[in-house]
Amino acid sequence: MAATCSWESIDVHLLQVLHALLTECSVSNAARRLNQSQPAVSTALRRLRDITGDQLLVRSRNGMTPTEHGKSLLEPVKIALSQIEMIGLQQSRFDPLKSRRVFNIATPDYLNSILIGNIIARLRKQAPHSQVVLHSFGPDFNYANALESGELDIAIANWPQPPEHLRLTPLFDDDVVCVMRKEHPLAGRSLTQEDYFQAEHLAPTPYAVGQRGVIDLQLARERLKRNVVASVPYFNLVPDVLLQNDFIFTGPRILAEHCCTTKNLCMTASPLQFPKMRFYILWHDRTHYAEECRWFRDLIVDVIRTRVAAPEPTGANPAQQLVAASYA
Repeated sequence: MAATCSWESIDVHLLQVLHALLTECSVSNAARRLNQSQPAVSTALRRLRDITGDQLLVRSRNGMTPTEHGKSLLEPVKIALSQIEMIGLQQSRFDPLKSRRVFNIATPDYLNSILIGNIIARLRKQAPHSQVVLHSFGPDFNYANALESGELDIAIANWPQPPEHLRLTPLFDDDVVCVMRKEHPLAGRSLTQEDYFQAEHLAPTPYAVGQRGVIDLQLARERLKRNVVASVPYFNLVPDVLLQNDFIFTGPRILAEHCCTTKNLCMTASPLQFPKMRFYILWHDRTHYAEECRWFRDLIVDVIRTRVAAPEPTGANPAQQLVAASYA
């Protein structure tokens, strides 16, 4: 294909479309990511093909795949967009009341039911034209790459060893406790280590690439092994499974308290000395100076500070200590 247009014809919009297409390998997915119509993205792709003299993406058995030339353009396009973003930050100020920004966030699913409703409500109040998209963690989802590519703006996590190349702000520390149904033979009394290791356990499946949770990491360090007889991919399944079985689930207090709002579940202290679970926000350098992303991070920190520090309706103290946010 002979190029009919010059590279001088390219603009920021086309760069954004090209980046989305090369990372999503799908016109429809790129359109959703950019909050544009599919025909608009298809039109932009035709222009990009004219400008580059290359197909950029071709059909394959799994949808679309970048050509060799398309692959070679991904990194330069990412760099160009990053530089343009820095220029734009110096030219305009972010106004949440006018913003139509789509914010992308990934969290463990139990935080969705506890905190995300509050975050969305605050976002809709302060930035009424913006949108928020929730993404699920999973063993096949590379959240670090998603933060780097712009598919995610932030991730909320609690892994003991977060990636060093990502920026981090602590949110709060939480105790590790045990949850079971009230009919469980061990319910209503202090657990011993012997009780813990003889009991049957419910555990979550790994929900991110290359990350082990506080529980499994600490047990492995001490060369201990609990009797896990069932695993679930979503934390919101935990109460239903516990209600039907004599299992113990070990996890953060914030999740345990949420589970125990369901009748017939109770929590108790862990007989093992697990480190506290530290929850934090992760983001990539590419969004560090973006005013709208910084505003969104501040909003989340403030919402979680208010929600987690607030006393429970029963008067119980969640005993969670918040850490001041810092973007230095």
